[in-house]
Amino acid sequence: MVQYNAQSLDLIFHSLADVTRRDILRRVIQSELNISDLAKDYDISFSAVAKHLRVLEKAKLIIKKRRGKEKVIVANPETINEAARQLEQYKRFINQRFDALDELLGGANE
Repeated sequence: MVQYNAQSLDLIFHSLADVTRRDILRRVIQSELNISDLAKDYDISFSAVAKHLRVLEKAKLIIKKRRGKEKVIVANPETINEAARQLEQYKRFINQRFDALDELLGGANE
């Protein structure tokens, strides 16, 4: 299992802050795609798509693999799951705060 530190989590969430990168990740989660197939659906240059891919790869959200003569992009489920676990911790904390507030407000009406 890979250990995630604050710096690697910063890279993950920074990567996900961009709408194009989120869309690229959504697409490669659904199926493996080569860079050309990815790039053709965006109104940006091929090199701009390649830069987005480098950001996602640095954050370990995607992996470039060789399939025959071409490189394909695949999602890295381990990193995606770690991001989801981190968000779940925040969700639990927020829900606890709302539950405490609800108790406090409910107690005031008695």
